Amino acid sequence: MSTPEQQLRQGAESLGIELSEAQLQALLDYLALLQKWNKAYNLTAIRDESGMVALHLLDSLAVHPAVADVQRIIDVGTGPGLPGIVLAIMNPGKDFTLLDSNGKKTRFLFQAKTALGLSNVTIVNDRVEAYNPPQPFDMIVSRAFASLADMTGWCQHLRAEDGCFLAMKGQFPQQEIDDLQGQFVVTHTTELQVPGVEGQRHLLRMLPAKP
Repeated sequence: MSTPEQQLRQGAESLGIELSEAQLQALLDYLALLQKWNKAYNLTAIRDESGMVALHLLDSLAVHPAVADVQRIIDVGTGPGLPGIVLAIMNPGKDFTLLDSNGKKTRFLFQAKTALGLSNVTIVNDRVEAYNPPQPFDMIVSRAFASLADMTGWCQHLRAEDGCFLAMKGQFPQQEIDDLQGQFVVTHTTELQVPGVEGQRHLLRMLPAKP
């Protein structure tokens, strides 16, 4: 049985992502915090360490290449910080806002931000419809947060003029794309192969349809 460190190293390698020793350690420290708080706070249904590495850390790491060309990113319905905390560890020069309406989860996020020294992270405990950011965002990311139509509808006010949506999905959501009714277009689809994760994973990038 491989250790979490081995699993994380090998998984990142097969995703084609280079981890510095500091990033690797920060991700393992985050995993340890998540496990510790999960006992009391029920942050995630996944209990075993190996499952957390695959379904949380590696699944979030798989999104890392997609944020290369943006600066201000909001993770909507971030839960315990997925993918936001993982992406913030990987991209210290970018600004991340992590939004969730669940107070238990945002309390954990404040703890994780402090413990990991993530000065590039802002945590917001609010409903997405009620949140008015001081500045709009270049990218709105969500992982299993809502349907594509709900995501684009609820989050449209958070988007900068040139901003895009990035949705993490399981199976290819053809019905959800049809439900967008041409208001938004999927400009890019990536099928992700996440080590240790069975089933399909897709990443969809969306923009408003041009009039």
